[in-house]
Amino acid sequence: MDVPRLTAGDRFVLRAWELGDLPLVQEASSDDYIPLITTVPPTYSQAAGEAFVRRQWERASTGGGYPFVIVRIEDGRPLGMVGLWVRDRSEGRASLGYWLAGSARGQGVAAEALRAVVRWALGDLRIPRLQLYVEPWNVASRRTAEHVGFQREGLLRGWQQVGEERRDMIMYSMLGADPSSPAAG
Repeated sequence: MDVPRLTAGDRFVLRAWELGDLPLVQEASSDDYIPLITTVPPTYSQAAGEAFVRRQWERASTGGGYPFVIVRIEDGRPLGMVGLWVRDRSEGRASLGYWLAGSARGQGVAAEALRAVVRWALGDLRIPRLQLYVEPWNVASRRTAEHVGFQREGLLRGWQQVGEERRDMIMYSMLGADPSSPAAG
């Protein structure tokens, strides 16, 4: 499956990963949190960065999901990632995840990117249920999910391994039929 090119508002485009995105991988590697919850290498090297990008290509080619790079149109700068993971698609659901480089946070980037992928997943792909997981302390990510229209469902205790410990996650969901869904409007 191919990762399509999507527009996210009038400021961003979402596209497949390229080897030219290694500076973004390097910045994400230096973040205290991103390498704990993703496959971004915790210690950056060119080889580790290229391996990360190749894993993104593999996820798309094997049908595991759609990993998008969030790129600012104005200057072509990659800012982060949003992924749609479809391994449970036969069950009528898919999961989303997103992260931004520290320099791109607090500017509405994640919400615009997430909204674009949600609209595509619910509309074009016709996936009935989307879900995402956020740690309770991550207020910015919780606000992003809620701003886009995700509904908080509850706390999943000890849900995910993060670094050296199991951590709680808040589950959020969105149905295509939800009035707040970007696909509904």
